[in-house]
Parts: sequence; C-alpha cells; structure tokens
Amino acid sequence: MEQIFNVGHLCCGSGFGAKGFRKANARVGNLTAKFQNIGGIDVDPAGIRDFERFAGVKGTVLDLMNAEQYEAFHGKKPPADWREAIPEDIQRAMGFKRPHIWFVSAPCKGFSGLLPEKTSKHARYQALNQLALRAVWLAMEAYNDDPVEFFLFENVPRIATRGRTLLDEIQAILAHFGYAFAETTHDCGELGGLAQSRKRFLMVARHMEKVPPFLYEPPKRRLRGVGEVLSQLPVPSTETIGGMHRLPALQWKTWVRLAFVEAGADWRSLNKLKVEDGVLADYGIVPDTQWRQGPLGVLDWDKPAGTITGNATATTGRFNVADPRPVVDWHRETMGVQDWEDTAGTVTGNARPGTGRFSVADPRTPGARENQQYGVRKWEQSTGAVINVKSPGQGTFAVADPRTPRRNGALGVADWNSHSGTVAGESLPSNGNFAVADPRIPGKPRFNNTFRIVPFEGTAPAVAGPGGPGGGLAVSDPRARGSFEGGGKYKVTAFQEPAGTVIGGSTTGQGAFSVADPRPDAFKDGRKHFQAGGHYGVVSWSQYSGAVIGTSHSWDNGRWSVADPRETQVGENLQTDQNACLPEPDQKIVAHITALDGTWHRPFTTLELAALQSLFDPEEWAGFEMDGKSDSAWRERIGNAVPPDAATAIASVMGRTLLLAMTGETFMLSSDPIWVQPLTIALSVDTEANTVRRAD
Repeated sequence: MEQIFNVGHLCCGSGFGAKGFRKANARVGNLTAKFQNIGGIDVDPAGIRDFERFAGVKGTVLDLMNAEQYEAFHGKKPPADWREAIPEDIQRAMGFKRPHIWFVSAPCKGFSGLLPEKTSKHARYQALNQLALRAVWLAMEAYNDDPVEFFLFENVPRIATRGRTLLDEIQAILAHFGYAFAETTHDCGELGGLAQSRKRFLMVARHMEKVPPFLYEPPKRRLRGVGEVLSQLPVPSTETIGGMHRLPALQWKTWVRLAFVEAGADWRSLNKLKVEDGVLADYGIVPDTQWRQGPLGVLDWDKPAGTITGNATATTGRFNVADPRPVVDWHRETMGVQDWEDTAGTVTGNARPGTGRFSVADPRTPGARENQQYGVRKWEQSTGAVINVKSPGQGTFAVADPRTPRRNGALGVADWNSHSGTVAGESLPSNGNFAVADPRIPGKPRFNNTFRIVPFEGTAPAVAGPGGPGGGLAVSDPRARGSFEGGGKYKVTAFQEPAGTVIGGSTTGQGAFSVADPRPDAFKDGRKHFQAGGHYGVVSWSQYSGAVIGTSHSWDNGRWSVADPRETQVGENLQTDQNACLPEPDQKIVAHITALDGTWHRPFTTLELAALQSLFDPEEWAGFEMDGKSDSAWRERIGNAVPPDAATAIASVMGRTLLLAMTGETFMLSSDPIWVQPLTIALSVDTEANTVRRAD
C-alpha cells in the first residue's frame, strides 16, 4: 500500500530541496510512502522557472513581504499594482491542496557570518529577515482549520544567535497553532553523502495532536573527496563543453598565485616563497613547449621518447632522461668513491681515480699521523720524537699555547690604573706595551660633574643654570618602565595586564591604548576566522570542500579552486614560440601551470559546484541546465540551494514518522538504530511537558 504525502515550499528558490523530497521514500511494514510537491512560492522569476523544472510542479512568483517590509528593503514604496499576500494566495499557490509538510528556506543573507554584524542591522536586511516571520504566519493561517503535520524551517546556523528575537517570535506563532518545536543543526554533507561539509540550522515542528513522536535513524554517510564527484565530469574547457563548465579567464598573476598555493591550503602558502625585487628567487616558470621540444629537454622515465634523429644530442632537443635508478648500482663510474667498509672492485692496470671507482672515503683522523706537515700539538699532549729536522713544515713541531701573552708584546695597551714597563730607547707601540687606555674625555677640560649620574638614593648636587646630562643632572632610576603613571604616549599594555582608565581621547598617541597581542598569526592554529576565509584556497583532489555558498562566484574569496591531477590540453597553445615571453601580470587568459605537486590548480566551474551540491547525477551532467546565462546568478542560486541528497534523507525519516502516525502506532520494533541525533530529537520533543520521549 502506497501513501502519498504532499509537500509545500515557501521561499522555494530553484527547487532543489523539492527535488530531494521528490526522490525520497519510506516504509513501515506493508506501507510505503512517497512525496509529491504541490507548489512553491518565491519572488524570483528565474528561481521559479528552475523550481518547475526540478520540482515537477507549477511554481508561483509571489512577494510575501508586507508593505512596510517592502519599503524598507527596496528603499521606495511598492508600485500601484502591488498588493500584500494573504492566506488565500498561499492556498491558490498550492493548487488548493493541503500539505502534510511545509518546507521553508527563508533568505539567509541577513544571518550569514559572511555579512558584518553592523551591516546586518541595516533596515534592508532586517526587512529581509522579517520575511521569514511573515511566511510562517501566512502558512499557519492558510490551514488553521486543518493544521499541517510537519513544519521545517531551514537556514544558516548563525540565525540561532543573530536572529534570536526573530526565532522567538516564530516559535510563539507555532505554539499558538499547537506545535511542538526544537532547534537543531546538522551537516548536509553527512546526511546526503556529499563532497562538502555544509552545516545548517533546522527548526522542526510537529503538530502534537496529529503526530506522536517516533525516533528512527537514517544512516549517516561519510564525506567524500571532491575528486570522487568531479572525476565523473569531463575536464573543463574554455568553450566546448557548455557555459556552466567553462573555465574563467583569470589574470596571469592569479594563475601563478593559485599554482603556488599548496593543495589543502590558501593564500598563506605564498608567504613561504622567497621574493627578491619582486621576482621569485627559488622557482621559475617557462612555457611547456620549451620543455617538450626545446634544447636540453628531459623526458620522464615513464614517457615515450620523441622521434630519434641523426642529430639527437643532449642540446638539440628532448634527448635526455630522468633516470630514477640508484646511482650505487653503477660500479664503474668515473671519479667513483668507495665506502670504507665496502669491498673494492677489480683492480686493473689503469686503476686511477678518473677511470672508475678507485678512491676511498677514509674515516681515519688525520691527527693520528705523527709527522704531518704543520702539525700543532695540544698543550697537555706529549711531543713526538725530536729529530734533526724539526721545523713546523716537516711535522708536529708547533704547540697551542694557552698562556696569556706578555705585557711587552707588540701593540700592547696598558690599563689606566697599571704601572708601565721599563721605558726603553725603542718605546714605540709596535715594540711593546707602550700604549695606554685613557678614560678621559677629549676636548676642553672637564670637571668631575660632567655627565655625572647620581644614585637613586643619593643627594643631587646643586642645581645649576645649564642643567642637562652635561651639567651633572642625571639619575640612575631603578623603577620599571611600565610603572610610570604618567600619560606615556604610544605606551603598549601587556596582554595580561589591565588597561588604564579609558578617557575621551583614548588614542594610541595619548596613553597606554595599545596592546601586545600574543595570539597566533595567520600561519598558526586557532584563528578560526582567517581559516574559514581561505582566500585563494585550493582543495586537494581527495579532500571534501567547504559549504558551497551563494557568493562562491570568485576564486579569491574562499577555497573555490581544486588541485586537478587529470591531464588536459587546456593552455597547451598558450606559448607556441619558444622565444615568446610569458603573459603580462594583468593579462586575462585560461592557463595551465603545473604546480609543485604535479597537479593543475584551477577554479571550480559552475557545473562542478552544482555537482558538489548533489544538484544532479554526475553521470547525467550533459542534461543539467538552469535558467538564464549568468554565472553569478547561477552560483547564487546553487549556493542558496538545499542539497537534494540531504533533503531526501530528511524526508525519508519524516515519511516513516507520518506512516506510523497515520496507522495509530505508538511503537514499532525495528532493527534500525534509535535516532538520537538532533533532527529526530526535534521530531519527538514536547515543548509543553519539556520532555523528550523515545521509543526504547
């Protein structure tokens, strides 16, 4: 027996959540459940055209704002032919059918962490936020005589804090109409087995009279690497595969940045490069044609060689090879050096160092030989035999003498407080200790108070007219610098110390209004904000991506590039002339730079972002289309979409719960685990009793 459950969609967007419900099914005993979409409402005509394509039902273009919200959002009064939506409009948009489930995905820009807190409080965004409240009220009023069994409200997680007041108002409306509700968070990637981690907020409400609580768990699936999805799509090109799979033309300097960002990292990788006078010091970039055809070309060990010509020398083309075999296997190489513990090769009549392995790495200490030239003995060692020839150049006949040189040595300098040696006829600095370290200050006669420093506990001399350090007015102050209570311009407060009094002129130049912040910089762990930013971020082929968002239309505002290991012909004809220069930094092109890890670091295409969202089956990519021709409009709708595979998992659980409620069951034995995850807890919560009931 098959039961069909109706689903209505408010703020439906392009209908990908509706597509997920359309694929879902549930089973309880002999009962099976499927879902049909009965209608969708959105203010965006392009989104409604997409909705009708993917949801399989007619959509309605309708503005759900009231007049006050319209004026705050648009900055002007509504036109003369505009009117506020009423509950009857909701019924008409649903084909005058009653939903079993309401699914609402209200605009989330005002709650998103990508929007600064100050900007989110602007009247325009507040009006957009209030749209969610009005949508819920219209949905409840439209069917107040026969309430809908389930109500799902989906948004970004930050709504739980930034939109707290709004959520409280929505929950008050739900409670008035007899609903129990709970706020939950989930990862769409884990529910749908996606190649992205997409954390979302979901408020689940059930009508307490119609739906008793049941808790059964859908399987939580692993997050997949982007390569598992993208490998089913063709390698992107410039024009030949369609508009949604077209590579953007980026500035040459942007391609270079992406090539040097490590896979799995972001722009901070660039700080590891050594740059001198604006030029990379450790790396070079040359056109690939020079490596394929040019002189001194080197072949990979596993690649076929080019045509062998009569002049196939190392400098005339690609006639060299990167040989991975160990050098130790070559036993007769020129200038070879034998290890001390190894056996020698065959000794031949021409066993010279230049003809083979006829040298040895001798580990013995040269000092063991007693008669080496210019040998120097340690002071504590005994001397060797004294022979007839005993100059330093003929053996170890020198000693390291640690004793202090005598005072009468050449260029000697006597201390000011020491007596001099005998004054001889040749009393020159180069003949002995005939120089002195004179502490007196040169120039005009100085008195004993010049540059005099008074001890802190001592009395000062008479204060004279000139003053200043040259007049003897300096003090040895033992107090710590930070202990002064004065204004202290440009003072910096230690991180663990309290600040001084905050006054009206609290600028850095007026006191201790700066802080020595010891927290980690961009290269260290713990800075979640910058880690989440990920500018110029490159995702490795085996890594899952972050949440695809509505603003993921650029490669420089997040991790929207991938290290693609597949071979491609893109950029092959970029440089056909071996003597041609590389592109100018600002020149826009489609390029393929082989990165240090051997892959191609390139931006995700629009089609690939849709695949990561599970908006279509990758094996059926050729049939996927969205309304319009604008990449930015496509990406905004893709980023705002509910992933269909995640919606399917949620719908399946709700379908089972509705089947049980329909048959009057209060308990069912099942081999499936009890779902204690937040979503199903929400299906069972009783706000009146403030308890959670479970089928144990």
